[in-house]
Amino acid sequence: MATVTAPAHKKGDFFVDYEEKVFEDVKAAPGEKALVTFHTVAFEGSIGLVNILQALRLARKGYETSILLYGPGVTLGVQRGFPKIGDEAFPGAQNFNNQLKRFMDEGGKVYACRFALQALYGHGEPSLIEGIRPINPLDVLDLVLIHKKANAVILDTWTL
Repeated sequence: MATVTAPAHKKGDFFVDYEEKVFEDVKAAPGEKALVTFHTVAFEGSIGLVNILQALRLARKGYETSILLYGPGVTLGVQRGFPKIGDEAFPGAQNFNNQLKRFMDEGGKVYACRFALQALYGHGEPSLIEGIRPINPLDVLDLVLIHKKANAVILDTWTL
């Protein structure tokens, strides 16, 4: 019978070489823009949180970075909590709120489609996290086109 002779992993061990970086650390040139779009439901997968972190990283690399929440993506931008708004009912319950606030605190802009907010998910503008700018549904395409004309980095996130 085979026997495992390697010692058990312990706290602080590494599974992979996390320090090796294969590619150069790209930084934005002055005036370069980035847009990260979200058409995903909060808590239905990791992509919402992962791409908020990507947007934060883009901003820290010097890109003038915006986030667009549309369709089910607006669910990332609503205030939440239980039993009261702001309370964390379970660890991670405020991940989206906290990371979006952090992104905006560091200069990022977040936009949310008013149509999706009201017609699809039954929320009004007071439901949004402070600092998120509600926009007309006709502005959704124009925001993307403005970034395309500026040759911006655009990350489109779609799930469902």
